[in-house]
Amino acid sequence: MDLTLVVMAAGLGSRFGGTKQLAEVGPDGEAFLDFAIDDAIAAGATRVVLIIRTDLRDDVQAHLDRRPHGVPITFVYQDEMGPPRDKPWGTAHAILAVAPVVDGPFMVVNADDYYGASSYRALADAMVDLPEDRALLVAFEAGRTLPVEGSVSRGVCSTDGDALVELIETHEISAGPDGTIEVAGEPSDLDGDTPVSMNMFGLPGAFLDWLPDRWETWFADNGHGEKTEFLLPTVIAELMAEGALDVRVVTTSEDWIGVTNPADLEAARELLAVKRRG
Repeated sequence: MDLTLVVMAAGLGSRFGGTKQLAEVGPDGEAFLDFAIDDAIAAGATRVVLIIRTDLRDDVQAHLDRRPHGVPITFVYQDEMGPPRDKPWGTAHAILAVAPVVDGPFMVVNADDYYGASSYRALADAMVDLPEDRALLVAFEAGRTLPVEGSVSRGVCSTDGDALVELIETHEISAGPDGTIEVAGEPSDLDGDTPVSMNMFGLPGAFLDWLPDRWETWFADNGHGEKTEFLLPTVIAELMAEGALDVRVVTTSEDWIGVTNPADLEAARELLAVKRRG
Protein backbone atom coordinates (compact mmCIF):
# COMPACT_ATOMS: atom_id res chain seq x y z
CA MET A 1 0.00 0.00 0.00
CA ASP A 2 1.24 3.48 -0.91
CA LEU A 3 0.55 5.28 2.36
CA THR A 4 1.34 8.91 3.15
CA LEU A 5 1.82 10.47 6.58
CA VAL A 6 0.52 14.04 6.77
CA VAL A 7 1.79 16.01 9.76
CA MET A 8 -0.01 19.24 10.66
CA ALA A 9 2.74 21.56 11.88
CA ALA A 10 1.56 25.09 11.02
CA GLY A 11 0.08 26.02 14.40
CA LEU A 12 1.18 29.09 16.34
CA GLY A 13 1.58 27.43 19.75
CA SER A 14 0.03 30.43 21.51
CA ARG A 15 -0.66 28.65 24.80
CA PHE A 16 2.79 27.03 24.77
CA GLY A 17 4.46 30.36 24.10
CA GLY A 18 6.72 29.22 21.27
CA THR A 19 7.27 26.83 18.38
CA LYS A 20 6.03 23.51 19.71
CA GLN A 21 6.74 21.85 16.37
CA LEU A 22 10.47 21.79 17.04
CA ALA A 23 10.57 21.66 20.85
CA GLU A 24 13.21 19.13 21.88
CA VAL A 25 11.32 16.51 23.83
CA GLY A 26 13.16 13.27 23.10
CA PRO A 27 16.19 11.89 24.95
CA ASP A 28 18.37 12.77 21.95
CA GLY A 29 16.75 16.10 21.18
CA GLU A 30 13.97 14.73 19.00
CA ALA A 31 10.85 16.78 18.31
CA PHE A 32 7.44 15.14 18.34
CA LEU A 33 7.42 15.15 14.53
CA ASP A 34 10.53 12.95 14.51
CA PHE A 35 8.73 10.27 16.49
CA ALA A 36 5.67 10.63 14.24
CA ILE A 37 7.75 10.12 11.10
CA ASP A 38 9.74 7.18 12.46
CA ASP A 39 6.71 5.40 13.92
CA ALA A 40 4.66 5.90 10.75
CA ILE A 41 7.49 4.57 8.57
CA ALA A 42 7.83 1.53 10.82
CA ALA A 43 4.07 0.99 10.40
CA GLY A 44 4.27 1.13 6.59
CA ALA A 45 4.16 4.78 5.51
CA THR A 46 6.19 5.37 2.36
CA ARG A 47 6.30 9.18 2.25
CA VAL A 48 5.72 12.19 4.49
CA VAL A 49 4.09 15.57 3.94
CA LEU A 50 4.72 18.31 6.51
CA ILE A 51 2.24 21.20 6.61
CA ILE A 52 4.12 24.20 7.92
CA ARG A 53 4.24 28.00 7.65
CA THR A 54 6.75 29.71 5.38
CA ASP A 55 8.45 31.35 8.37
CA LEU A 56 9.27 27.87 9.74
CA ARG A 57 10.79 26.52 6.51
CA ASP A 58 14.47 27.10 7.30
CA ASP A 59 14.25 25.91 10.89
CA VAL A 60 12.31 22.77 9.98
CA GLN A 61 14.68 21.97 7.12
CA ALA A 62 17.71 22.45 9.37
CA HIS A 63 16.15 20.15 11.96
CA LEU A 64 15.47 17.43 9.38
CA ASP A 65 18.98 17.78 7.93
CA ARG A 66 20.32 16.93 11.37
CA ARG A 67 17.88 14.04 11.72
CA PRO A 68 17.31 12.37 8.34
CA HIS A 69 14.49 9.81 8.23
CA GLY A 70 15.18 7.99 4.97
CA VAL A 71 11.91 8.71 3.16
CA PRO A 72 10.77 11.54 0.86
CA ILE A 73 9.52 14.51 2.89
CA THR A 74 7.51 17.22 1.13
CA PHE A 75 6.75 20.64 2.58
CA VAL A 76 3.37 22.30 2.08
CA TYR A 77 2.84 25.87 3.27
CA GLN A 78 -0.59 26.50 4.75
CA ASP A 79 -0.12 30.27 4.79
CA GLU A 80 0.35 30.29 1.01
CA MET A 81 -3.16 28.99 0.50
CA GLY A 82 -6.22 31.11 0.97
CA PRO A 83 -6.42 34.74 2.12
CA PRO A 84 -3.55 35.91 4.38
CA ARG A 85 -4.25 35.91 8.12
CA ASP A 86 -2.02 35.75 11.19
CA LYS A 87 -3.85 32.72 12.61
CA PRO A 88 -3.95 29.61 10.39
CA TRP A 89 -7.40 28.82 8.99
CA GLY A 90 -7.76 25.49 10.78
CA THR A 91 -7.04 21.79 10.41
CA ALA A 92 -9.39 21.11 7.48
CA HIS A 93 -7.81 24.03 5.61
CA ALA A 94 -4.41 22.49 6.36
CA ILE A 95 -5.51 19.20 4.79
CA LEU A 96 -6.92 21.04 1.79
CA ALA A 97 -3.43 22.42 1.21
CA VAL A 98 -1.95 18.93 0.65
CA ALA A 99 -4.31 18.03 -2.21
CA PRO A 100 -1.75 18.81 -4.95
CA VAL A 101 0.83 16.41 -3.48
CA VAL A 102 -1.23 13.55 -1.98
CA ASP A 103 -2.85 10.88 -4.11
CA GLY A 104 -4.29 7.97 -2.18
CA PRO A 105 -4.90 7.10 1.47
CA PHE A 106 -3.13 9.12 4.14
CA MET A 107 -2.67 9.28 7.89
CA VAL A 108 -3.12 12.63 9.64
CA VAL A 109 -1.50 13.63 12.94
CA ASN A 110 -0.58 16.76 14.87
CA ALA A 111 3.08 17.75 15.04
CA ASP A 112 2.89 18.52 18.76
CA ASP A 113 1.51 15.20 20.01
CA TYR A 114 3.12 11.85 20.70
CA TYR A 115 0.74 9.05 19.72
CA GLY A 116 2.84 5.93 20.31
CA ALA A 117 4.17 3.34 17.87
CA SER A 118 1.32 0.89 18.40
CA SER A 119 -1.24 3.55 17.41
CA TYR A 120 0.43 3.95 14.02
CA ARG A 121 0.58 0.19 13.52
CA ALA A 122 -3.10 -0.24 14.38
CA LEU A 123 -4.10 2.60 12.05
CA ALA A 124 -1.93 1.41 9.15
CA ASP A 125 -3.27 -2.14 9.47
CA ALA A 126 -6.86 -0.87 9.42
CA MET A 127 -6.14 1.21 6.30
CA VAL A 128 -5.32 -1.76 4.10
CA ASP A 129 -7.88 -1.73 1.25
CA LEU A 130 -9.59 1.30 2.79
CA PRO A 131 -12.79 2.08 0.82
CA GLU A 132 -13.12 5.58 -0.61
CA ASP A 133 -16.19 6.23 1.54
CA ARG A 134 -14.59 5.23 4.85
CA ALA A 135 -12.42 7.11 7.31
CA LEU A 136 -10.71 5.90 10.47
CA LEU A 137 -10.35 7.69 13.79
CA VAL A 138 -7.85 6.54 16.40
CA ALA A 139 -9.54 6.83 19.79
CA PHE A 140 -7.50 7.22 22.97
CA GLU A 141 -8.69 6.68 26.52
CA ALA A 142 -9.53 10.09 27.97
CA GLY A 143 -7.63 9.45 31.18
CA ARG A 144 -4.46 8.87 29.18
CA THR A 145 -4.68 12.21 27.35
CA LEU A 146 -4.69 14.82 30.11
CA PRO A 147 -1.81 17.24 30.73
CA VAL A 148 -0.02 17.58 34.04
CA GLU A 149 -1.41 21.08 34.48
CA GLY A 150 -4.15 23.08 32.81
CA SER A 151 -6.98 21.94 30.58
CA VAL A 152 -7.38 20.74 27.00
CA SER A 153 -10.04 20.25 24.34
CA ARG A 154 -10.88 16.74 23.17
CA GLY A 155 -13.33 15.24 20.70
CA VAL A 156 -15.43 12.86 22.81
CA CYS A 157 -16.48 9.83 20.75
CA SER A 158 -19.92 8.25 20.83
CA THR A 159 -19.73 4.80 19.24
CA ASP A 160 -21.83 1.81 18.21
CA GLY A 161 -19.39 -1.07 18.13
CA ASP A 162 -16.50 0.24 16.04
CA ALA A 163 -18.70 2.75 14.19
CA LEU A 164 -18.42 6.40 15.16
CA VAL A 165 -21.87 7.84 15.85
CA GLU A 166 -20.94 11.34 17.00
CA LEU A 167 -17.85 13.38 17.79
CA ILE A 168 -18.53 16.00 20.46
CA GLU A 169 -15.92 18.74 20.81
CA THR A 170 -15.50 19.29 24.53
CA HIS A 171 -13.41 22.10 26.01
CA GLU A 172 -11.63 22.71 29.32
CA ILE A 173 -11.12 19.04 30.19
CA SER A 174 -8.75 18.49 33.10
CA ALA A 175 -7.87 16.02 35.84
CA GLY A 176 -9.60 16.80 39.10
CA PRO A 177 -7.74 16.68 42.44
CA ASP A 178 -9.32 13.33 43.25
CA GLY A 179 -8.38 11.79 39.88
CA THR A 180 -11.79 12.24 38.27
CA ILE A 181 -12.18 14.11 34.99
CA GLU A 182 -13.61 17.61 35.14
CA VAL A 183 -15.02 19.85 32.44
CA ALA A 184 -14.69 23.61 33.02
CA GLY A 185 -13.74 22.87 36.62
CA GLU A 186 -16.89 20.91 37.34
CA PRO A 187 -17.51 17.14 37.75
CA SER A 188 -18.37 15.42 34.47
CA ASP A 189 -19.69 12.11 33.22
CA LEU A 190 -16.39 11.41 31.46
CA ASP A 191 -14.28 8.64 32.90
CA GLY A 192 -10.79 7.40 32.24
CA ASP A 193 -11.93 4.92 29.57
CA THR A 194 -14.06 7.37 27.57
CA PRO A 195 -12.79 7.29 23.96
CA VAL A 196 -11.56 10.64 22.67
CA SER A 197 -10.07 11.89 19.44
CA MET A 198 -6.57 13.35 19.29
CA ASN A 199 -6.72 14.36 15.61
CA MET A 200 -5.22 11.08 14.45
CA PHE A 201 -7.12 9.96 11.35
CA GLY A 202 -6.82 7.64 8.40
CA LEU A 203 -8.48 9.21 5.35
CA PRO A 204 -9.16 8.02 1.80
CA GLY A 205 -7.83 9.94 -1.18
CA ALA A 206 -11.42 10.88 -2.08
CA PHE A 207 -11.59 13.04 1.05
CA LEU A 208 -9.45 15.62 -0.71
CA ASP A 209 -12.02 15.89 -3.51
CA TRP A 210 -14.74 16.89 -1.05
CA LEU A 211 -12.85 19.71 0.65
CA PRO A 212 -12.69 22.55 -1.93
CA ASP A 213 -16.45 23.17 -2.14
CA ARG A 214 -16.81 22.90 1.62
CA TRP A 215 -14.01 25.38 2.14
CA GLU A 216 -15.65 27.88 -0.19
CA THR A 217 -18.99 27.51 1.58
CA TRP A 218 -17.41 27.77 5.01
CA PHE A 219 -15.34 30.81 4.04
CA ALA A 220 -18.35 32.64 2.65
CA ASP A 221 -20.08 32.22 6.01
CA ASN A 222 -17.15 32.49 8.41
CA GLY A 223 -14.18 34.06 6.64
CA HIS A 224 -14.71 37.49 8.21
CA GLY A 225 -13.66 36.29 11.67
CA GLU A 226 -10.10 36.73 12.91
CA LYS A 227 -10.09 33.46 14.86
CA THR A 228 -12.66 31.28 13.08
CA GLU A 229 -11.33 27.87 11.99
CA PHE A 230 -12.27 25.39 9.27
CA LEU A 231 -11.85 22.23 11.32
CA LEU A 232 -11.25 18.65 10.22
CA PRO A 233 -13.56 17.02 12.81
CA THR A 234 -16.38 19.34 11.73
CA VAL A 235 -16.02 18.36 8.07
CA ILE A 236 -15.90 14.69 8.97
CA ALA A 237 -19.06 15.08 11.07
CA GLU A 238 -20.85 16.80 8.19
CA LEU A 239 -19.90 14.05 5.75
CA MET A 240 -21.09 11.44 8.25
CA ALA A 241 -24.43 13.22 8.65
CA GLU A 242 -24.87 13.30 4.88
CA GLY A 243 -24.14 9.58 4.57
CA ALA A 244 -21.09 10.23 2.39
CA LEU A 245 -18.55 8.95 4.89
CA ASP A 246 -18.54 5.95 7.20
CA VAL A 247 -16.16 6.49 10.12
CA ARG A 248 -14.75 3.56 12.06
CA VAL A 249 -12.91 3.78 15.35
CA VAL A 250 -9.51 2.20 15.92
CA THR A 251 -8.76 2.00 19.64
CA THR A 252 -5.40 2.34 21.32
CA SER A 253 -4.20 2.04 24.90
CA GLU A 254 -1.19 4.27 24.30
CA ASP A 255 -0.50 7.18 26.63
CA TRP A 256 -0.70 10.52 24.84
CA ILE A 257 2.21 12.83 25.52
CA GLY A 258 2.00 16.48 24.57
CA VAL A 259 3.01 20.02 25.44
CA THR A 260 -0.20 22.01 25.40
CA ASN A 261 1.10 24.28 28.15
CA PRO A 262 4.69 25.30 29.08
CA ALA A 263 4.56 23.27 32.30
CA ASP A 264 4.05 20.12 30.23
CA LEU A 265 7.51 20.19 28.62
CA GLU A 266 9.63 18.69 31.37
CA ALA A 267 7.04 16.02 32.14
CA ALA A 268 6.89 15.12 28.44
CA ARG A 269 10.67 14.71 28.33
CA GLU A 270 10.63 12.42 31.34
CA LEU A 271 7.81 10.28 29.97
CA LEU A 272 9.38 9.98 26.52
CA ALA A 273 12.76 9.01 27.96
CA VAL A 274 11.12 6.09 29.73
CA LYS A 275 8.86 5.10 26.81
CA ARG A 276 11.53 5.18 24.09
CA ARG A 277 13.85 3.05 26.23
CA GLY A 278 11.13 0.40 25.96
